Amino acid sequence: MVAPQDPREEVIQAWYMDDSDEDQRLPHHKDPKEFVSLDQLSELGVLSWRLDADNYETDEELKKIREDRGYSYMDFCEVCPEKLPNYEEKIKNFFEEHLHTDEEIRYCVAGSGYFDVRDRNEKWIRIWVKKGGMIVLPAGCYHRFTLDTDNYIKAMRLFVGDPIWTPFNRPHDHLPARKGYVQNFLQKEAGDSPIDAAA
Repeated sequence: MVAPQDPREEVIQAWYMDDSDEDQRLPHHKDPKEFVSLDQLSELGVLSWRLDADNYETDEELKKIREDRGYSYMDFCEVCPEKLPNYEEKIKNFFEEHLHTDEEIRYCVAGSGYFDVRDRNEKWIRIWVKKGGMIVLPAGCYHRFTLDTDNYIKAMRLFVGDPIWTPFNRPHDHLPARKGYVQNFLQKEAGDSPIDAAA
């Protein structure tokens, strides 16, 4: 009997990236394609939900997530050439590998975009988040963001308390948030051999 598909997979997909330096907005699949499950992402601390993006103002599931996780702050960010001041500079900055000392919570209410994270062996995983997908990148997780070829995303940004969006470009391995992430998610055994996450 075939297991029912996880509804999150319709709005969040992930795969290992190729090494091409072509346009960052392309999918960058490997050949053959190598997909990554949402369970594999959760092992790296990346959490995900599928929510009703057409009714986010009244969505009880979103309300419960915010209450359970303490997300008291909320705003929206539209990323596209027409809406974002200093668009070219901002997109370049978003795609610079960085971390934050707090979670990065993004709920895509329109459009789509790519969040790239690294696995335990430093390989890039591309996470495609579409309308209705919400992801949480843990504090201390190196990542980057880019639009896809549609050049548009509108995302709800959530935060515990007053928002701090400070990016720390790699390397910032000395930060307590990074050390905590390495300890909690990267130093677990992959197969039978422990990974030295600081390498």
